Amino acid sequence: MRIFGRGKRYHSRLLAYFMAFSVVFITISMVNYPKEAFDSAIMGLNLWWTVVFPSLLPFFILSELLMGLGVVHFIGILLEPLMRPVFNVPGVGAFALSMGLASGYPMDAVITGNFRKNRLCTAVEAERLLSFTNTADPLFMFGAVAVGMFGMPELGAVIALAHYLSSFLVGIVFRFHGRERDDYTNETKIVKGNILLRAFRALYAAKQEDKRSMGQLLGDSVKNSMNTILLIGGFIILFSVFLRILSIIGITDILATVFAGLLGLIGFTTNLAPALVSGLFEIDLGALAASQADGSLLEKTVVASIIIAWSGLSVHGQVASIVIESGIRMFPYMVGRLLHAILAAIITIFLMKSSFMNATQLFILPVLLTPNSTPVSSFLTRIEQVSYQILVLLSIMIALSIAIHIIRELYGYIRKKSY
Repeated sequence: MRIFGRGKRYHSRLLAYFMAFSVVFITISMVNYPKEAFDSAIMGLNLWWTVVFPSLLPFFILSELLMGLGVVHFIGILLEPLMRPVFNVPGVGAFALSMGLASGYPMDAVITGNFRKNRLCTAVEAERLLSFTNTADPLFMFGAVAVGMFGMPELGAVIALAHYLSSFLVGIVFRFHGRERDDYTNETKIVKGNILLRAFRALYAAKQEDKRSMGQLLGDSVKNSMNTILLIGGFIILFSVFLRILSIIGITDILATVFAGLLGLIGFTTNLAPALVSGLFEIDLGALAASQADGSLLEKTVVASIIIAWSGLSVHGQVASIVIESGIRMFPYMVGRLLHAILAAIITIFLMKSSFMNATQLFILPVLLTPNSTPVSSFLTRIEQVSYQILVLLSIMIALSIAIHIIRELYGYIRKKSY
């Protein structure tokens, strides 16, 4: 035990020295290349201000309001019969899942962190939930990637289907994560009785427990959401500068050599290595580089799917800053991202080589941003489409959950009568 403790302290010291050296090195590099650092910071700021800020802030505020009013608790009771058997998470996880599917990164992290703070889930359940709800939104994959980057709208269905199927598979795999830490004692008290009545009781109890007036709740929601969105903006700017500095000093060339070797092992062109390097840090830059690389359509689409599933260290940093104070560990999340990337690549290859490609025209969505659209109209259209997607997803999951509940109740009743 003493040797193990010494080894642990030794590794802790090495990590501390490495982090300190890295920060000092990056700082000196920024001083040596001030123009490049400034330009990349402006680019990150523009991305945050024009895309991230208006598209995510309303949904951050909405999620805070729904939680304070008890609506999330209501949804959690209704969706418990679906989420618990499939993903081994409480029913409220469906709210994080639907918001993450429709709004994209890092919406699910904000919601999961709030769940943990409000004790709607345990730490291990939060880790499971975060592993598979951290997904890109469909508008990004259909519009920005398929149309804007690849110029092929039919690729949107392939990329989105591979992304979401692999995400659900990650959730099923992670349902076994940390089972020895599970504690269902609090849930067994509320499993009996009419599910709809229990849902309304949970809504009322949550609102009574919150005790904030509507005005105070709205103010707190805006304040907390603004703090979160500013935090995300800081990470976007930081990683934009960070990636540019690494490119200037040649670190990205070393990483490109490593990725080129890995691509060669699976028979892919090494021209896609720079795209993987960019995608390692930032999802948008990586997907764009993959679409512009010299290679076959299959290989470029697979690499783009890997990058979107991985989501980039910039998103990982945002997630860490949001959930770390809630006691949620980041290691399971990182494993989930890696598994998501591998599964997304495999499913993309299967879809690209199957007859599914012939049917992709049926799944082409209207492009959100057109050359003649104004920022205000684009923003309102996005709000409308994302809200519609959230409602549809929640409605489908609630219908499935209630159907499962009714079937289980009927089975239990018939079994009881038979004895």
